[in-house]
Order: sequence, then structure tokens, then C-alpha cells
Amino acid sequence: MAQSLQNQVAFRRVADALLLSSGGRSVKLRIPASAVPADPSEQLGLAVPQFEDVELSPATFRNTSAKIAEGKATQRDLIVSASAIETLTSSTAFGSAESLFASAFGVLIDDRLLTILSATEMEAGGAVFAYRLTLREPIANAP
Repeated sequence: MAQSLQNQVAFRRVADALLLSSGGRSVKLRIPASAVPADPSEQLGLAVPQFEDVELSPATFRNTSAKIAEGKATQRDLIVSASAIETLTSSTAFGSAESLFASAFGVLIDDRLLTILSATEMEAGGAVFAYRLTLREPIANAP
């Protein structure tokens, strides 16, 4: 058991180093802000939904070859360190990475909000070391 924990830590450190050395950067995950239970307008559904941007680092961002023909919206891949996601899921109301990505509004990269199409785990030796997010730009922002 101790050896497997050491392997997980080693895989994550290697993944973090690779992400940093291959153009690692910071991106922001836009998630819903926590509700205020004492606020009457919140309880009645009258409050405007609030969002907060949480920084994810290290991450690598790249274009994919797939394009949507009619609107020319580009799909992109974002690879995020599992250690950054683990920090978020252990400190917030999200119990898992899947629920975190499912509730996220999108990812902010260079002041552009991209929609999360899918999130998959990347693992080696039974340890998750990174997450691959497939993102799509809004058609209005596509080049």
C-alpha cells in the first residue's frame, strides 16, 4: 500500500514537471459560487447566479485537428495536473473531479470562455496524474 502511494506521488510530480516544461500555464475554471443560505432573495430564487474563477496550474493548452464544418468552431485540448484538481475537490463542496467538471460553466483561457465538452482521466500505473478536457470555443469567437 505504501509503495502504491509513493508511485502515485511520483507519477503526479513527473506529470507536473512535464506540463510545466511543455508550455505550462495557468487557466481559470469558472464554477458556481456558493449559495448564501441567509439571503432571502437567494431562497426565493431572485438572486442573480454568481460565479467564481479558480486557477488551475500547471496546464497545457493545444489545438486539435477536429473542426465543426458549418460554424468553424475549433475544438481544443487542455491537460490539467491532477494535483491541482485534487486540491480543489478536497477543499470545496465537489466530491470528485467528474462533479467539478460537470458543474463548471467553462474554462477561461486568455479572457476567452470555452465550453467543456468532455473530461477524461489520464492514468499510469493505476494512478490518475492528469485530466484531459476537450473544449470548444463559441462560434462567435472562433477564428
